[in-house]
Amino acid sequence: MCGLVGFIDYKKSLTIDDLKRMNDTLTHRGPDDSGYKFIQKEFANVALAHRRLSILDISNAASQPMSFEHLSIVYNGEIYNFQDIKKQLIEFGYSFNSSGDTEVILKAYHKWGVKAVEKFDGMFVFVIHDNRSDEIFIFRDRAGVKPLYFYKNDSLFLFASELKAFHQIDRFEKDLNYDALAQYFQFGYILQPHTIFKNSYKIKAGHYLKIDLKKSLIQEIEYWSIVEFFNKPRLDISEDEAMIEVEKLLSESFNLRLVSDVPIGIFLSGGYDSSIVAALLQKDSSKKIKTFTIGFYEDEYNEAPYAKEIAKYLGTEHFEYYCSSKDALNIIPSLAEIFDEPFSDKSAISTILVSKIAKEHVSVVLSADAGDEIFAGYSVYKSIMQNSKILDKIPNYLKALILDSLSTIEPSKIPILNDLFNFSTRYEKIKDLLKESYTPRILKYKKQAISYKEAKELINYKVLNIRSNFDNITLHDSCDLLNSILAIDFSTYLVDDILTKVDRSTMSVSLEGRDPFLGYRLIEFVAQLDSSLKLNNKQQKYILKKIAHKYIPKELIDRPKKGFSIPLEFWFQNELKGYLDRYLDKNSLKREGVLNSQKVVQIYQEFQNGKREYVSTLWRILIFEMWYERWMR
Repeated sequence: MCGLVGFIDYKKSLTIDDLKRMNDTLTHRGPDDSGYKFIQKEFANVALAHRRLSILDISNAASQPMSFEHLSIVYNGEIYNFQDIKKQLIEFGYSFNSSGDTEVILKAYHKWGVKAVEKFDGMFVFVIHDNRSDEIFIFRDRAGVKPLYFYKNDSLFLFASELKAFHQIDRFEKDLNYDALAQYFQFGYILQPHTIFKNSYKIKAGHYLKIDLKKSLIQEIEYWSIVEFFNKPRLDISEDEAMIEVEKLLSESFNLRLVSDVPIGIFLSGGYDSSIVAALLQKDSSKKIKTFTIGFYEDEYNEAPYAKEIAKYLGTEHFEYYCSSKDALNIIPSLAEIFDEPFSDKSAISTILVSKIAKEHVSVVLSADAGDEIFAGYSVYKSIMQNSKILDKIPNYLKALILDSLSTIEPSKIPILNDLFNFSTRYEKIKDLLKESYTPRILKYKKQAISYKEAKELINYKVLNIRSNFDNITLHDSCDLLNSILAIDFSTYLVDDILTKVDRSTMSVSLEGRDPFLGYRLIEFVAQLDSSLKLNNKQQKYILKKIAHKYIPKELIDRPKKGFSIPLEFWFQNELKGYLDRYLDKNSLKREGVLNSQKVVQIYQEFQNGKREYVSTLWRILIFEMWYERWMR
């Protein structure tokens, strides 16, 4: 795992020193080595730089930037099947100077061009500079495990693994994208391709950029989409046949992600996803696999005892650490640095903590992310199915009448109901649901902590409701409701929240995180399965659980899901109260001018008076203010 940066400068004013400053901001992603390539062309200066975390071939032979003939590469990630591709290339006459995957990517591109990416099973961002055609190609992996940001104005193109690198360049304009800020307040994260800054973007998962250097022309091209596989006809196979194939694909994907020249461990929560990763890998290993978990002193959040029991049953070497409010206080000041745009998934605190514990013992860790999005593990899916049945029974004319009535009444004016938990947000969501013509997009409103209307009220500037994959994805009529929801969640929440969280948390301590559920053959196959194999008689993750029960007793693992969360409400009333008092001060907010200080203070006062539904909104405001202080002042 590594970090990369670079630029195309048509004014030719940036130097290799600028490149080095950009690269040094990513030392945490690659503390083992660094490299630079600075090319002075007639029409522009072109630069590539790399920070290296040595996982495969830790010798200097695998250092980057790496060149072959007219091609140069910088690369972040792992190609797990690189040995198979290497064998193919050797048969075509290629020879190799290193034993890692970077040289394989470079020579695969030399052989097959952009089609080479279709052969890669892994997580990756790589940048290819073709000095002969004066083109640059930037690829991001299918699921979007690895990040890549770019900034574009008339004379400058910047790219980097993290936004913080851009701040080293004076010509980078830090103009806030208020539309993206509203999106952040709705969801707690900013969806691809948007970022918190204008003219800055994320390369979308499963896409690549083709840049004509002479013409300064950028094309964005999609090479893979999960939607394609959800749109295919359902596979006509029995449950037993599906189980056999899914288990085979799970084992293949999990074992591929063990390729490494350094020690590997597993994040173990004690839930189905992480437990089946540990079970399938431990059964094939003669050594005890290291497993890591975070516990909480508050029982309602604590899954550590369950993880410990699973580890004992499987025979792993288990490590656990209990997170206190003091631990959280120590991490919270660093969140703005680690996540260099507003990002409010509070479980990032526990993920950072467990990453720190794991780093003391291993250099690579497997997480179980994406199991819920692939196999239908979230309770929100059941809720949407129930909501859709209700909405389908309401005639359109009646929906319009109800919507007209609701639109004329402010929720705060409704007696008794206004005192119900989170009533105003629920009220706005009902209005949004009544407007929605495409049922799977109910997920969008279910995922919002607050509505778009409420988000706008927090910001002092006029904002637009920008589109994302929540809006852009429409599946064929042959794709049923559950599978449609899974396709949208995979393309939104998974990539922009979950994978972002794990990448930044692990990389903050120079730990490589891998996602064994994201083998592309596995996700393509499961996407084509009938929804009854995912959600069956209200049984979530139906087929995955049946496989898990072959290796772990049902009574040991079958329980309500908690996840890596934290007791934020309790901490806000005690140890973390000082943060709210400082950052939500009315006078400070007025001086800053971005947020509606009166609205923010009102929300804080109502929370102090007992309105606990404002916990999430306050946390998002706090995270934004801490981010603003770090990056905008």
